[in-house]
Amino acid sequence: MMNRPRQERPVRDRLWVKPGEKAAAVPEKPQHDDERLLKLLQSAKRELQGLRLVHLHLSLLQDKNYGDIIEIKRAVQSIADNSAYLQVFTLSNEDVLILYKGIKFSTITEACQKIEKMMLARTKMTKINPYKEHTLYSIMELSLNFVNVIRFIEGLGDDGGGIDGPKTTTKEPISLEELAKIERQIGMFDLSPFMLNQPIVNLDPAAENLHEYFEIYIAVKNLEDRLSPEFDLTANRWLFNYFTSSLDHAVLKSLNHGVDFIRGHKIGLNLNLSTIMSSAFVKFDERLTVDLRGNVILEINKADLVENIDTYHEVIEYASTRGYSICIDGITPMWVAHMDLEFMACHYAKLFWTNELAEMSERDLKTFADKIKAQENCRFILGRCSTVTGLLFAQKHGINLVQGRMVDTILRKGMTVANALKTASSLEND
Repeated sequence: MMNRPRQERPVRDRLWVKPGEKAAAVPEKPQHDDERLLKLLQSAKRELQGLRLVHLHLSLLQDKNYGDIIEIKRAVQSIADNSAYLQVFTLSNEDVLILYKGIKFSTITEACQKIEKMMLARTKMTKINPYKEHTLYSIMELSLNFVNVIRFIEGLGDDGGGIDGPKTTTKEPISLEELAKIERQIGMFDLSPFMLNQPIVNLDPAAENLHEYFEIYIAVKNLEDRLSPEFDLTANRWLFNYFTSSLDHAVLKSLNHGVDFIRGHKIGLNLNLSTIMSSAFVKFDERLTVDLRGNVILEINKADLVENIDTYHEVIEYASTRGYSICIDGITPMWVAHMDLEFMACHYAKLFWTNELAEMSERDLKTFADKIKAQENCRFILGRCSTVTGLLFAQKHGINLVQGRMVDTILRKGMTVANALKTASSLEND
């Protein structure tokens, strides 16, 4: 038998076809729903109660496939029949938004996880999503995120990307020479326009202070745009860590000009251990009364602690003598489960919300919650809560202090976080 030349078959998207059905053609690029969704949202802005939004970040997938939209609609169809309302919109940057109402949070989460697993079995994400989550999906209350959603959709027409789309060209990493120039400028620069604060809020409505304290931090990217627009300050980790020491001293110098704002409010300062033991901090300390020192929380990054454990012990002794509180910043569930934070003499411990927390096994979640409950002198903070999901997780597992963009959004609307979560919890149980 003669060997026939092998014929290359056209690549086809894998779509399920039932026996007897005609195979579907490779799907065309779907029409965009940007304008239709905008009109719907603008007409329904007074009837948002109970509406939730799922944002599927398909634009972050390395390999795009328009057949994914069909697969997603099939996955969503299984829960759509039991919903009060559900509609799927395809956006011009290839993301998908799902508006829904009357579906349990656990049900929608399960569907999103199924979609994520299906997509990531074929390709991978190029980066984390715009909400700083390592997931292909984000779930949020529409009423609490209405303005942001409108701005996002309107922004798609500007560059075709929205918040998921292409950004400015990647900058070059900062060089040692360029960093030296910035350090010289910092000494004569007014940092006050770049010093921001974000509240750590107590979920307990009966708490004496709903604002536990305000974390003061520098908007590094804004500072970068002002002092070094052509370079990325954070790209080289070693140089950035070196720079934070100079930044710490500049912050303390700025605070020395007036410390009255500390009166009546607790503040958190992100400082390196070496900074706390420096003469710059001693000068700052000398300007504070005993009462004011009691209003200052020193936030210490866990990596700094691990790398400089002897200095940490010195800082603990110094802070105890002078009346400062300590927060270990950036801990992980492993730290919660295996580290005795009370023995480490910290008053607060902050971990950051990611969907990976909710994906822990039931056994690990129970251990996690039990450890948090067992700590009497160390209070836990869940930071970077950009969606209601993180806040609900904190409430469910005994974390009473929260921080993040979603907290800021709720407060701007004149609501308490506790009341907002009460509404969200009732929707989950519908």
